[in-house]
Amino acid sequence: MKSANNSKGVMEDNDEEEEFEHFDDFTLASSWERFISEIEAVCRQWFADGPKNLLEKGAVQVNQLKDLYTIKSEFKYATKSYCMEYYFTTVDDGKTLDWDHALHDLQLSFGVKEFVVIAPQSASGVVLDAPEASKLLSAVAIALSNCSCLWPAFVPVHDSSRKAYIGIQNMGTVFTRRFEADRIASQVPVKLMHLEGLYELFVSKFAYTAVDWSMNHFEVHFKMKLTYRTPIHDDEDEIHDPDADITGSSENPEGEMHGKAQWDDNFPWSKWYSAEDPVNGFELLAIWSEITAESSLDMAELENASPVEADKWFLSPCLSEYLSDVSDGSTIGFASQLHLLVKALEMSSEAKFIEDFISVFANSGSEALKSSAVVPPQTVLDRVLKNLFHEVAETEINSSPTEHKNSRSIKGAPQESLFAQFCLHALWFGNCSIRAISVLWIEFVREVRWCWEESQSLPRMPSSGPIDLSTCLINQKLHMLAVCIDQKHREAEGQFVDANDSMSSQEDLQSPTHNSSSHGASKEVSDRKDESSDAANVAKPMMLLKSHKIMHAPITLEPPPMTEDMHEERLKAAVALGDSYSFSAQLETEILASDMSAFKAANPDAVFEDFIRWHSPRDWENDENEENGASESSSWPPRGKLSERMSDLGNSWRKIWNEAPAVPASEQKPLWDPNREGEKVLHYLETLRPYQLLEEMVCAAFRAAADTLNRTSFGDLKQMNIKMDQLCITIASVLRIFLAQNTTTDTELLEDLRRLSTTFEHIEKLVLLAASLHVKFLQSPYLGQAIFTDCFNFYLPNMGTSSANAHNDTQREFDKKQQIRSGDRDLIVSMFPPPTANQSWRRVLSMGNLLNGHEPILREIIFSKRDRASRSYYAASSPKLHQQDIETYRMYVSGTSNDLGVALAVASFD
Repeated sequence: MKSANNSKGVMEDNDEEEEFEHFDDFTLASSWERFISEIEAVCRQWFADGPKNLLEKGAVQVNQLKDLYTIKSEFKYATKSYCMEYYFTTVDDGKTLDWDHALHDLQLSFGVKEFVVIAPQSASGVVLDAPEASKLLSAVAIALSNCSCLWPAFVPVHDSSRKAYIGIQNMGTVFTRRFEADRIASQVPVKLMHLEGLYELFVSKFAYTAVDWSMNHFEVHFKMKLTYRTPIHDDEDEIHDPDADITGSSENPEGEMHGKAQWDDNFPWSKWYSAEDPVNGFELLAIWSEITAESSLDMAELENASPVEADKWFLSPCLSEYLSDVSDGSTIGFASQLHLLVKALEMSSEAKFIEDFISVFANSGSEALKSSAVVPPQTVLDRVLKNLFHEVAETEINSSPTEHKNSRSIKGAPQESLFAQFCLHALWFGNCSIRAISVLWIEFVREVRWCWEESQSLPRMPSSGPIDLSTCLINQKLHMLAVCIDQKHREAEGQFVDANDSMSSQEDLQSPTHNSSSHGASKEVSDRKDESSDAANVAKPMMLLKSHKIMHAPITLEPPPMTEDMHEERLKAAVALGDSYSFSAQLETEILASDMSAFKAANPDAVFEDFIRWHSPRDWENDENEENGASESSSWPPRGKLSERMSDLGNSWRKIWNEAPAVPASEQKPLWDPNREGEKVLHYLETLRPYQLLEEMVCAAFRAAADTLNRTSFGDLKQMNIKMDQLCITIASVLRIFLAQNTTTDTELLEDLRRLSTTFEHIEKLVLLAASLHVKFLQSPYLGQAIFTDCFNFYLPNMGTSSANAHNDTQREFDKKQQIRSGDRDLIVSMFPPPTANQSWRRVLSMGNLLNGHEPILREIIFSKRDRASRSYYAASSPKLHQQDIETYRMYVSGTSNDLGVALAVASFD
């Protein structure tokens, strides 16, 4: 028994020890208190960290707001989960937030800077139960009070569409502010559509007796911001011209002209496509600074005031969504078509001949393949060819628009040239598919051959002058063909063309006065001839050394025009010959012999030294007296000698001189055969491989599209001038590498071209934006430039980034505003033309403050009432509060006739 008793006593002692060791701490007994404690711990940590450390711990910027960040924490209470977010700014300059800043809804509604929001983690994100909302708000308020934080706290309530909140803020030891916001998202009572009714609503919050508001005076501070949007163009207001469609279809090669005028009709790209205006309109903010109203009559008077009387005006453009970096392919422009051209280039290596693409697609069993390569009807094809070959203005033939200074570095073709225009048409023909391009090219070459066979001038191409080797080979070939056609036509009419491209008849050439014409050496023969030409223009007539007769400058044959591939062939031939004299002399042997024969015929008494003095003055060395200006007549014969290279015994020039007969140019055999060279050009064009054609088209299309955009007038915008320079340099660099590789199967090169198209797209969008703003602000260029600079700085960071990264950034909306000077207000008012008859009867005006008959799309008002603590019925005992000016009531109103939001903040003495 004793043992049992002892055992029982030991067990009782152990139970007492266990009960003592596992005592309950009743200071944290309930889940409610633990919930408050968790919130308090997080708030203390946030409060201690401060903005700088919070940014390092992962705080993120709130959308487009420049200086508002948020950090969050999650909690569980009972069976529900909650998320608490702390919104804070990094700069506290002590200034009151106003409408000049981009603000969060709660900042604007209640006039707070930093705040806390706690909400359930649910689909709606709001608290639907009123007791739960009050309890949740109390928990946060207690936690903030415990850690001495003065942050206001908010809880979203009711339905999420109402944007309703309740909130509280401990302002210290004396005052507490309570917040409440709600929204009417249906028909607003008529009384609350007007300033008078809103004023009475605010006064009713602190005037507790039923009074006639118009007969009582309450000092209320008042701010108002009205937002106006320029009216949208209404198609029904236009009078349709039945003849517009007829004339439009004949003028536009693609048949896309509309009867009504487009915003970009006068811009250079309008020939090819009509772009969406990147500026859909403007929003005007008219702001009245703080006004003191004493009765509802004051509000009625203000409602009748014109917005022109507002203290400040701000203007912001409404930008089109397509300006964002993420392109879905729906935007039509040069860049979108260049993307398609690169795709056609990728397919061009799949066939050896251009005709194969027509037959392959026609015989394909795949309906999807056929539908993706639809060729426009014959009528469209005819219009394109007509525009290329027959509807050419004289100014387009004889002159071309000023090219960009860097565009010549792109191996394409001048913008108004035949091949460049072909490429631009091809971008829009059949959506730039490889089959459509093949059809257009075959018909294009047929038209070129017709011009050749009928000796008709090749349109859009110069018929004389040296061939520009900096352009693409097809452009060089077309230039060669144009020269051949012109030469063949002149020969058929019995005309002779000298090296100066001066046309003479056979009778003129046989006249005795023709031999004494001024010097006419061709620039194509030699650089030495350029020097002699300059000397002959400024010096006195030269005399022959032996006979002391006047030296006649002969008419020489026109040198043969040569394309890049012809130069390469002659280079290869010259290298293969390996002759003793220089390569330059070998290439010019035939030309040199022709010039010597013509010189001998014009100057029968001439010697080799005379020819050198005329043809290559730098190979004739005068003595000192000659160089000092002594005339030939005062000292004859002139003292001088041939240069060392010309005086060598084996010199090839002397050998050619000795063998050259005295034959005038008109009787010599032409240096080249235009018929043979013309047929060679046509053979080249008709047998061109698809990948060769597409390579040349890519280069020419990029250059022509860039030149077209460069002709856009957008005022003095340095950013765009720099961007256009960079675009041309980038295009030249990428295409130079592309042409050097000479392949269309390199996926990396094709990807470079796609990236180049994307870069082009960015610049094209900026050009359209700059042009749109420029034409809208011709009377105030500085304002257009300022708005463009804001847009440029906003969109530029996303340009060149990947779509995935850019998508997140471009969610931000452009929100920059420009303050309008008083002198520019008339210009802005002109953007709001009075409503038409159709617009007037469709709209029932319900609010005042009309601007040219247009009511605001949004009205925002802040009512406030201030009291001194010493005079208020909250009277505090603290001496510090006697001199404080307390905003006891604040009401923010936002909305229209169909949507009204009200936010009320009340400060009370607790």
